[in-house]
Amino acid sequence: MSKVLEVTDLKTTFSTPEGEVKAVGGVDFTINKGETLGVVGESGSGKSQIFMSIMGLLARNGRAVGSVKFQGQEILGLPVKDLNRVRGAKMSMIFQDPMTSLNPYLSVRRQMTEVLMQHKGLSEEKAAAESVAMLEKVQIPEAKRRLDMFPHEFSGGMRQRVMIAMALLCGPELLIADEPTTALDVTVQAQILEVLVGLQRDFGMAIALITHDLGVIARMADRVMVMYAGGIVEKGSVRDLFKDPQHPYTQGLLESMPRLDETESTRLQTIGGQPPNLQNLPSGCSFRDRCRYAFERCPVERPVLTPFAEGPDGVTRSKACHLPSL
Repeated sequence: MSKVLEVTDLKTTFSTPEGEVKAVGGVDFTINKGETLGVVGESGSGKSQIFMSIMGLLARNGRAVGSVKFQGQEILGLPVKDLNRVRGAKMSMIFQDPMTSLNPYLSVRRQMTEVLMQHKGLSEEKAAAESVAMLEKVQIPEAKRRLDMFPHEFSGGMRQRVMIAMALLCGPELLIADEPTTALDVTVQAQILEVLVGLQRDFGMAIALITHDLGVIARMADRVMVMYAGGIVEKGSVRDLFKDPQHPYTQGLLESMPRLDETESTRLQTIGGQPPNLQNLPSGCSFRDRCRYAFERCPVERPVLTPFAEGPDGVTRSKACHLPSL
């Protein structure tokens, strides 16, 4: 399977008056053509900052080092002019909040046609026709009429569809979806996910799906990467991770999901405590203060993400934990 994205030892830090924040602490992963990689973790775990680093969209006080290869080309640290040939055209991103991501002062027509005119060199007329076709693909009714509307004239679900349409205009090889169903009701969430599944099938693109919703991961992803305190704590296929989680944090996340078949032994659980301060990470394992299995080795030695098994589907399983098994 060909690799679309290959990330090696990516570290992202932010300089603040209070000190350096280590948002991403040296992560390694790949995304293959046509697959969906789910990236899950609670707020502040570093999952969004990984992809903001990859896209070159960090705040001014942010700095990313390591290696990011897109289709074999190193893109981390590329000049903006060169990076613009990749992002938006071959690699696109859907952001959490379409109301703040779309320009409220510009019509949908203006925002969509500019993408095609800049990246594909199309005329305004041809760009408008392709924009209408893409709006129809994401199931926006009366697309031709709605093209001249402004973002505030759309519902939340429709705005998210417009964002997806804009991201897919140039037929990207990789789509990064950052919490694509946040703040949408359950019915609209399901519709948006169905749209993404259909578009992935039509375009054959890879998807990086960033979310804290394990239900979305179960529905969409092929492989999963669980993030905690800026690091990856577990990787594997969706089937293996849901059936047999091997990191205490992954286990805690799954136990905190409501279940229809709830019994006394599967009653909703919580993960006690708070995530660590990224300016002052604890020694040893970052999860140790919240872990029910912590023992004397955990505060002394930081666990390294290590392969420990191969699932029945051939996907290698890895975890960063001193316990041999749960």
